[in-house]
Amino acid sequence: MEKEQVTLEDAKDHGLIEEEFEEIKRILGRIPNSTELGIFSGMWSEHCSYKNSIKLLKTLPTESKKLLTKTGDENAGAMDIGDGLAVVFKIESHNHPTAVEPYQGAATGVGGIMRDIFTMGARPILSLNSLRFGNPDNNPRNSYLLKRAVKGIGDYGNSLGIAVSGGELFFDDSFSVNPLVNAMTVGIVSHTKMASASTKGKVGYSVFIVGATTGRDGIHGASFASKDLTKETEEKRSAVQVGDPFMEKLLLEASLEAIDKDLLIGIQDMGAAGISCSTSEMSAKGKTGMEINLDLVPYRETGMNAYEAMLSESQERMLVVPKKGKESELIEVFHKWGLNAVEIGKVTDDGILRVSKDGKVKAEIPADSLVLGGGAPRYTRETQRPKYLDEMKNLDLNSIPDVLPEGRGTNSIYSILLKLIAGNNICSRRPLYEQYDTDVGLVKVIGPGGDGGVARVPGTMKGIAVSTDCNSRYTYLDPYKGAIWAVFESARNIAVTGATPLGLTNNLNFANPYIPENYYMFSECVRGIGDACRALEIPVTGGNVSFYNESPQGPVYPTPTIGLVGLIENIQKTVGPFIKQASLHVGLIGFFKPTLSASEYLKEIHGITRGEIPELNMEEEIKLIKTLNQLAEESLLHSAKDISLGGLATALCKTAFGGKVGIEIDLEKVFNHRYDETLFGETAASAVVSFSKDKFEQIKKICDENQVPFTKIGESIAVYRLKIHGPDVSWRLEDLEILYEKKLESVFE
Repeated sequence: MEKEQVTLEDAKDHGLIEEEFEEIKRILGRIPNSTELGIFSGMWSEHCSYKNSIKLLKTLPTESKKLLTKTGDENAGAMDIGDGLAVVFKIESHNHPTAVEPYQGAATGVGGIMRDIFTMGARPILSLNSLRFGNPDNNPRNSYLLKRAVKGIGDYGNSLGIAVSGGELFFDDSFSVNPLVNAMTVGIVSHTKMASASTKGKVGYSVFIVGATTGRDGIHGASFASKDLTKETEEKRSAVQVGDPFMEKLLLEASLEAIDKDLLIGIQDMGAAGISCSTSEMSAKGKTGMEINLDLVPYRETGMNAYEAMLSESQERMLVVPKKGKESELIEVFHKWGLNAVEIGKVTDDGILRVSKDGKVKAEIPADSLVLGGGAPRYTRETQRPKYLDEMKNLDLNSIPDVLPEGRGTNSIYSILLKLIAGNNICSRRPLYEQYDTDVGLVKVIGPGGDGGVARVPGTMKGIAVSTDCNSRYTYLDPYKGAIWAVFESARNIAVTGATPLGLTNNLNFANPYIPENYYMFSECVRGIGDACRALEIPVTGGNVSFYNESPQGPVYPTPTIGLVGLIENIQKTVGPFIKQASLHVGLIGFFKPTLSASEYLKEIHGITRGEIPELNMEEEIKLIKTLNQLAEESLLHSAKDISLGGLATALCKTAFGGKVGIEIDLEKVFNHRYDETLFGETAASAVVSFSKDKFEQIKKICDENQVPFTKIGESIAVYRLKIHGPDVSWRLEDLEILYEKKLESVFE
């Protein structure tokens, strides 16, 4: 029921606080009606306004000579890759919808981020996803959420025909009720074909809605994503959008055709808050107003009122402003693809978003007052360092017995590796990514299963390397250093392919910002990301903040997911992650300083989550990245694999599995006073590499010049075994690989 005037209680029901309601009355000079309140609640929600994060986000580095867009001004970031081409990329979350309806929640997350890319005029060429779920072992609910979310991602992306090039999956009980689903997409566009999400001051120009029809699905989606998950919010399935990937494919092609034919002034996705968001943001960016007649909107449900129409988050829709005289041609393009293209309003010069329905004005709001950077509120919340951070640092490793170098008992090196390789956070993700199309588009150079994915830029020899990463346990134990780790691990994953890090997008997943301890974790992670990006000299091109990721069981681990993009000038210089032939040398490059503290070994084997996270020196990381880039450019490496979760031993297994060759190493070359620490401890700035025996001196010379340690530790062998000398232990790699590959299969049966 629409109301002519609303009350403070109505405002609170919409997630607004008293001070915000008073500010709305001041802006309007009167009490808002229900449609206006709905528009403000959507646009001033955390999801749309970034009201509790924007001040901190402004501290992140956003400058680069290669950056073609200003961070936050467009739907996604764009960076120059030479030859008149740009790479366009962004990552966003769909956490709350996935918790409530995992299939549609995850699927529409993929659809939304795709639209952010092709509204820029870029054709998507690859996607990634970063997932966090509760432990699926003996927990049917966690298994269900994971299985349905992955199917939603796969069905939507496969139907669109966009290859999946990588991603990550991390399990912890903190994500049991509130999983995290972060979707990233990368596209390519010519500099001359880039589109804008602005009216560009074109007063009198027509405003069109194109694509699918409008229904009641997704109403309150933005405000729903700005609250903690409770039993009440979990029951709000109407706040979850419903996607149609085949409609999205038509919308993609029609939009790119319209942009290619130079028919548009501006184009904006209808994501969170639907028509409210697209109309106000386009108007504010163009410093104009807009008059919208909702009676002209194509509906798929009857009896929708202005409130519902403005807040609907029905998928596969765009708002576009065509060039004068190009309106009929625009309609022709979208009709050719079987889509709606209906004029619903005009660009005005008064700065007001004016909405009418049923012959009556339903809302009159200054467009600038609704948006980020305009009148939307901005807060800096109270911070307080959580007490547990200091408590968790206490760890006496001497109380943990070293593994036994001989035998096959439960605490032997032999048995521990068998357990670790089958652990949920280390085992193969093949049962997951085999549900995705990784070959469509013929762009794959390196697909999922390694560290970073690599895709060919169509029509060129260039390659785009991509990685998503964050060790949520590290950021839980040390938010500042953990965030730095996330950035540099992503950069390492890019560098081992031979690519140079180019730019970064982030998805900051945190709990309720009104709780000081939570806001401390958020602010420290932002500080860490900023310092890491400044050290790498790369910009943050955009991203997403997702607060309120908690439930009655408590907050999720703080997870600042990093999506990083790198460039390879010649894909023939790409370095893969797997050792694919015998009689190669195996080496360790980097600053190998393994520790059991905060490690997967400590959690998986001993049930302990505590300690200082592994030491990371940013100068050492940069030296390693530079060295790996030089070695790739000189074609000196056969393979390169980052050392991360599970340490050296699991890195050796994974690089062997992919090539079906054995590895024999001498542990004494890198022994670090404990067997478990040397083999299973985690370290920054290190990679396992393979190379031809005649390349040793050339590699050593480059490493020495860059002051990066380099040690030959063994060789690849024809017998499919992992042999470690020092403790003299050996495994059949077939046995390890079966455990590694089978662990998650039962979840996806």
